[in-house]
Amino acid sequence: MEFDFLAPLDTDLLIDIKRLSSQHLSSKVVFHTEHDFPDVTKVDLAIIGILENRGGHSESNDLDLSYVRKQLYSLFPGNWSKTIADLGDILPGNSEEDTYFAVQKVVSKLLKHKIIPIIIGGSQDLTYALYRGYDDLEQMVNLVSIDHKFDFGKEEGSISSESYLSKIIIEEPNNLFNFSNIGYQTYYNSQEEVDLIDKLFFDAYRLGEVCNTISIAEPVFRDADLVSLDLSSVKSSDSGNFHNFQPNGFNGKEICALSRYSGISDKVSCLGIFNYNNSKQEAVLIAQIIWYFIEGVHYRSNEYPFGSKENYIKYTVPFENEDIVFFKSDKTERWWIEIPFFTNTHNKLKKNTLLPCTHDDYLAACNQELPERWWKAQRKSIL
Repeated sequence: MEFDFLAPLDTDLLIDIKRLSSQHLSSKVVFHTEHDFPDVTKVDLAIIGILENRGGHSESNDLDLSYVRKQLYSLFPGNWSKTIADLGDILPGNSEEDTYFAVQKVVSKLLKHKIIPIIIGGSQDLTYALYRGYDDLEQMVNLVSIDHKFDFGKEEGSISSESYLSKIIIEEPNNLFNFSNIGYQTYYNSQEEVDLIDKLFFDAYRLGEVCNTISIAEPVFRDADLVSLDLSSVKSSDSGNFHNFQPNGFNGKEICALSRYSGISDKVSCLGIFNYNNSKQEAVLIAQIIWYFIEGVHYRSNEYPFGSKENYIKYTVPFENEDIVFFKSDKTERWWIEIPFFTNTHNKLKKNTLLPCTHDDYLAACNQELPERWWKAQRKSIL
């Protein structure tokens, strides 16, 4: 059984959580205890800790998520209808590969049950295991990383939090359709890595660009399956992480807004939060990041790819060689652009598909400016 990899919550922690009032989030969560395991057939979201830190650069390999949970469950929930379970922790295996295997099996099982895993992890190389959890679903995966670095490292041997992305790109089966980075800081990334992003038609948004107009990140999350959040993307004055000092980065409000965008996306099916440094200050931030993600999930509108195109207004913009088609939702006023299917080429897309975009993309097209999202997606689909 895949869930045998999960260890129950500590009894003393459960006692502290149960002391909270019925108005707190704790009253809406079912817990994995020593004597009871939640009925996953009745769960919408599952919180899981992964106590694996060997792939990172933490000063301590011992990860303790107790304070994160205390902070999270002492928050007051919104008017949420989703059922939440805390399934406990995946303990470190004899090797990092053993941990990856356990994470992959647990995540795969949850995804098959259409349960959204919320992972609180150690090192960010665990993103690789989350990605592999989609293998049994036989689908292409769009990965979004909120990170100050691209993590294309060339380290020999086992992967690390700074090289996991290279393994995802290279290793078979290659189910990665698109990778997007939100918030990279140029001085932490070599020109070779920046060029590679362009060469592979991936998307990357600089920190200043996102902070200036945070809404540009919303369409990126709308097309994501898996979101990996590196807490090092938050500046230390807001995260409380002074072991790995970051003078620049997202502030607390911005990282919570990004988390809400990922939650409200109808497509995101897994969230991972990584590189927690065991500090009480950062635990408070993690709790609020998770709160905003759950809030977003509650307000999902079930639009494309789950809705019908009949509920949208269609806009056709004529170009010299072909028309570009946009769709606008009556319900949320969000925009999509149609990516055509080419029958005479090897194509990763099986049919015409809609790519999330912004109203500004439509206005640019009206001025005969080819939307960059459309061009990159089209190039990627025929490679």
